[in-house]
Amino acid sequence: MITPIIKTAATALDEASIIDVLVRANWEDPAARWVWPDSQQFLMHFPNFVRMFGGKAFAHGSAYYVDGYIGAALWLPPDVHPDENALIALIQQTVSEQIQKDFFRVFEQMDRYHPSEPHWYLPLMGVDPSQQGKGFGSALLQHTLIQFDQDNKLAYLESSNPRNIQLYKRHGFELLGTIQIGTSPSITPMLRRPK
Repeated sequence: MITPIIKTAATALDEASIIDVLVRANWEDPAARWVWPDSQQFLMHFPNFVRMFGGKAFAHGSAYYVDGYIGAALWLPPDVHPDENALIALIQQTVSEQIQKDFFRVFEQMDRYHPSEPHWYLPLMGVDPSQQGKGFGSALLQHTLIQFDQDNKLAYLESSNPRNIQLYKRHGFELLGTIQIGTSPSITPMLRRPK
């Protein structure tokens, strides 16, 4: 296999294409489809969720993609956080009241697992379903983890899909616990210490 070329998003076209691949990659994600089980609702609202949850990566030069927009990763630098107010409004406007209650409790738990020391946060990563299992997710992780090791920085994420846990473990992430509230699927917080 040819080593994938990883690029940094630099234009509005990059941003739109990255959001598009993340939507496709999360089509069957247990957490995303728990929040928006209806396909039309998912397609309508998940792009906004991507912008609010990980979109600050574009402004900070930490939105990465595989050449051809096969996959993408949105990393938030230390002390940069998702747009929580916009996320709350989106969920309140687009999600059933029962799921809202559980969703906000899940997010509270997620917040408790974030390391207190400075860390890079991976809110979203995904590979086009037709290209999964070909090493693109690993390439996206390696691209940034090498730099985090050089800078002696922690990396943190929550896996919303059990299928991805082994990928993250192979790259040095350790399980911190499991979050599951009410009707929510399991969310797995994971931390990687610099090597």
